[in-house]
Amino acid sequence: MTEKIRLYGDEILRKLAKPISTIDDDIKRKAKKLVEYLERYDELALSAPQVGYSIRMFVMRPIWIEDIKKRKTMIFINPTLLEFEGIQNESEGCLSIPEIFEKVKRAQKVIFRAQNLFGKWKQYTAKDLFSRAVQHEYDHLDGILFIDKILPFRRRLLQGKLKKIASTTEDGVNIG
Repeated sequence: MTEKIRLYGDEILRKLAKPISTIDDDIKRKAKKLVEYLERYDELALSAPQVGYSIRMFVMRPIWIEDIKKRKTMIFINPTLLEFEGIQNESEGCLSIPEIFEKVKRAQKVIFRAQNLFGKWKQYTAKDLFSRAVQHEYDHLDGILFIDKILPFRRRLLQGKLKKIASTTEDGVNIG
């Protein structure tokens, strides 16, 4: 079966993703697929539920690192958000909700921990865009979409667009 970017209206985007108990070959294959899709769509970040894997993992390209040679795609498994500081209110979009961009309040800085592909835990301090992306992708793991965090009147204004996206959910966006 061809894998697809799951669109607004797909049930998997609203489910609580399962923790990964063992980082085996299947998980490594899924991580590799996520990285491939991230690069194909030239995106900043992508969560496992967005491609139909209900597991607690997301990948990210660290575009905020100036030295291009040091910009290795990051894989975060079983992330846990630990501390928040400050507020930022910037525009966000999402592959699963195409062509919609809205301002969302997020923490300016977040401290979190996650496992890598070898099962090793590491703690990270994310600021600005990195912080925003981590929080956005983490929300996906909890079945939360960025539109859930916008002002209610803005969400009402988007109902027509959201219904249109939901009507094409079964089609998805081909990625494989």
